[in-house]
Amino acid sequence: MEQVDAAGSTIAYERAGSGPPVVLLHGGLSDHREWRNQIDGLSDAFTVIAWDAPGCGESSDAPPTFRMPDYADALARLVTGLEIGRPHLVGLSWGATLALETYRRHPAMTASLVLASAYAGWAGSLPPEEVARRIEGVRRGLQLPPKQWVREDWIPTLFTDRAPDEMIERAVSELSGFRPQSAFAMLRSMADADLRGMLGSIEIPTLLLYGQEDVRSPLTVAEELHRQIPDSKLVVLPEVGHYCNIEAADRFNDAVRAFLTGR
Repeated sequence: MEQVDAAGSTIAYERAGSGPPVVLLHGGLSDHREWRNQIDGLSDAFTVIAWDAPGCGESSDAPPTFRMPDYADALARLVTGLEIGRPHLVGLSWGATLALETYRRHPAMTASLVLASAYAGWAGSLPPEEVARRIEGVRRGLQLPPKQWVREDWIPTLFTDRAPDEMIERAVSELSGFRPQSAFAMLRSMADADLRGMLGSIEIPTLLLYGQEDVRSPLTVAEELHRQIPDSKLVVLPEVGHYCNIEAADRFNDAVRAFLTGR
């Protein structure tokens, strides 16, 4: 892992390959390890950078007041510090909302968007009662042993029942390493985010990439984003859940590669 200093905080990242820059933005409770298949699978043609968001992995803690604009500004500082120009942003779930917020705040910095298992924030894509249910679930879950919460509440909504046991156990192990205060800030930022108002103003190429059997961010959310984002492309991966970059890594990589290279 490499690190940069960003306004007094440390942001950690993994970097591989050479070519046009692609920045990978992980989901909630996670870190750069979520992208191992993309780091390996795309670094032959791209400079692939997978960050640890503030409060995740090897990056410094996130203040409890952090919200999506703060994470977006931290990402912008990383991109500026690495001097990589205008990267393609590839985000999954929370990371996809972060990609939208980053484009909203720093439009000149972003070459294109790949939004996987995406929301326009929970507030922007889900009914208020569902947002409230998820936040209450987070509050309860943070009182449980991490592995219990991850295994019982998260895993069933991240994968289909076709996912192999080895894949499930690796996800449990990695997700269970979250830091409670930072995790709550991250998920609270997702609950508060409502980016519907900026979708129609997106002027860069945008790919929406979803698992057909995603129960966390269902296809109704995908179709609404597709309707609102001008000239966006929607790709649905059959027999795949929310963690489509893990459960169907090769198909995910093929879709991203085709989009970024214009094939």
